Amino acid sequence: MKINYKTNIINSLTLSQLIMIILALGLAYMAVMKKYEPLLLLPLAFGMLIANIPNAGLSIYDEGGLIYYLYKGIDLGIYPPMIFLCIGAMTDFGPLLSSPKTAFIGLGGQIGIFAAMFGALGLGAIVSYFVPGFDSFTLQEAAAIGVIGSSDGPTSIYAAKQLASHLLPTITIAAYSYMALVPLIQPPIMRALTTPEERVIVMPIPKEVSKAKKILFPIIMTLLVLIFVPSAATLIAMLMLGNLIKESGVTDRLARMLQGDLLNLLTLLIGISIGASATAGRILNVKTIFIIILGLFAFVMGTAGGILVAKILCKLTGGKVNPLIGNSGVSAMPMAARISQKLGQEYNPSNHLLMYAMGPIVASTIGSAIIAGILITLFG
Repeated sequence: MKINYKTNIINSLTLSQLIMIILALGLAYMAVMKKYEPLLLLPLAFGMLIANIPNAGLSIYDEGGLIYYLYKGIDLGIYPPMIFLCIGAMTDFGPLLSSPKTAFIGLGGQIGIFAAMFGALGLGAIVSYFVPGFDSFTLQEAAAIGVIGSSDGPTSIYAAKQLASHLLPTITIAAYSYMALVPLIQPPIMRALTTPEERVIVMPIPKEVSKAKKILFPIIMTLLVLIFVPSAATLIAMLMLGNLIKESGVTDRLARMLQGDLLNLLTLLIGISIGASATAGRILNVKTIFIIILGLFAFVMGTAGGILVAKILCKLTGGKVNPLIGNSGVSAMPMAARISQKLGQEYNPSNHLLMYAMGPIVASTIGSAIIAGILITLFG
């Protein structure tokens, strides 16, 4: 007897699966037409699409299938540290080493993590009080949601998998979606929190950093994290190894491979794996809406925190720090730095803030990974 697979799929399709398919097409539209994080959003959208087609066997739950095995890279915690290895090979710690005080801006940007974390706990408690049967967020869930405020996709994925794996697809989609929307979210906050006089400040030429310092930094940082925050060692060690490969100057082939082919492959695998985990049952619930709201709150607070710290440094240094680089307190690399540059030149065409903004960004990347490690130790 001939089976009509087309009819079988249509009859099996539920309303929630149809909604997920529409959401997947919406993400694909954002990636292709709006160019919002297309390298990640496009495979993520496609993974979400195929995972919600009934009887296709292409979700992470279909044991023995291709997607089931691809997801093992997330499940076993392999992909995020490997992404950090690639990021390290693309990172220049020179701006941070030449102006260590900018690390405080990166720390200020971490306010978003704690704002979202405590916001999740408070919001969950309030809603559960007024809505009988609603389960408030646990400490583990709140901590995982908070890491969205790191503005760092691999860190968000790594922490969510360790703390609240059932929230992983929602947290990942929220984190990368808001990272893509950074050019829309940050400029109004930057304008609101800075004065016309602050925006035109021209920062002094940064000091030259020796090759020896650039080589010693990743080694020393790795040792410090291994000793004091071992739970963050996986991410930080890979980040620093990638940077050491780049700065050593003797492994150009490895550096090119990490910066190009391997990074692209890992981005593809992460995107389709996370997308294929975004089934209707995991995404379409009230908590998803709250996570999306809290993710935006985290980005806003992280941006504001970095700018306020930059304003304090501006006062303490006698006007040598332009507070517009404060938006780079979130580790949305390199988009946040480009926004600093764009707004700086908008108010002062002779201003070039790009390299100065990279210091806070790399400090934020390190800081958010360490904070994620601490949260995993406390609540994991």
